[in-house]
Amino acid sequence: MTIFVDMDEVIADAFGAHLDLYNEEFRAQLKREDCYGREAWQCVPEEHQQSIKDHTWRDGFFKNLLVIPDSQEVLFELSKKHEVYIASAAMEFPQSLREKSDWLDEFFPFIPWQNRILCGNKHVLKGDVLIDDRSKNLGPFEGRSIMFTSPHNTNVTLFERADTWKDIADKLL
Repeated sequence: MTIFVDMDEVIADAFGAHLDLYNEEFRAQLKREDCYGREAWQCVPEEHQQSIKDHTWRDGFFKNLLVIPDSQEVLFELSKKHEVYIASAAMEFPQSLREKSDWLDEFFPFIPWQNRILCGNKHVLKGDVLIDDRSKNLGPFEGRSIMFTSPHNTNVTLFERADTWKDIADKLL
């Protein structure tokens, strides 16, 4: 089986980083549950929205993301049995290419550079499974689409869903 796995909000906690940066910058207390069904920037006063949108352009943003719980262990097991590729739309933020590659080296060294696809549009992916948090990526995929739960997608019901990496293990191992 060929499995493609997104990075942000699937194995790397970008949403949490947005909240942490926002809360630090504005001395706020924004929580994940405050954002269900919305992007983080949609949950703050209009005058603060651009600050959140600009987080992903900051040097170091992608390098410092926390690992989503259990993703390392489950992906390690999946990589023993299947072809696992990391597929991230990194071209949207060109400075993220190096940071994402370094982050993968540190936290997912068992996925070789040859199995990392840092791309622009994921519609080119052809395989059996795509695990992603975005409808725009899952919709065009011709294989099995699994939506990984993130606060912004809690109201989406179009795809098979996984709330945790233990759910992914139950589905694919």
